[in-house]
Amino acid sequence: MLKKIRQFTALDVEQKSVFVRAWFLLGWMRAAMLMVSFQRLSASLHHHRQPVDSPTLHPRQLEQALSIGKLVAAAARCTPWQSRCLVQVLVVQRLLAKRNIPGQFYLGVRKEAEDGLEAERLAAHAWLQCGHCIVNGAVGHDQFAVLSSYSWDQTE
Repeated sequence: MLKKIRQFTALDVEQKSVFVRAWFLLGWMRAAMLMVSFQRLSASLHHHRQPVDSPTLHPRQLEQALSIGKLVAAAARCTPWQSRCLVQVLVVQRLLAKRNIPGQFYLGVRKEAEDGLEAERLAAHAWLQCGHCIVNGAVGHDQFAVLSSYSWDQTE
């Protein structure tokens, strides 16, 4: 716990602000996902059945996007509720859209063997990309087949 406090106090004012906002948004988004459909939560986004090309970002935008992705992941590790990949991706998307930083996120699946059983089950994962960099959800994303992608404009 002390380590987390030291890490938080080492952040600059802007990073602290993003972290705290992300922590609250993670709770709001987790509750929203339990109460409303994903279709409703993603209504303002552009849905693509196939991956789309990423717009080129200014280096400053990419730096901001990567920082936001890390701060949301850090905030997710501090929540008393589950803040898994899809919740994190939706929070990162909203924070990026507020800063007019375009990107897209992907929803993927893979087959996974159940412990000690012959049956398989599906596992899902979400990850968000800006430019050619994965901003959130990078770990293991390459093991999932993309089902859908969602993007947003710079002018949202």
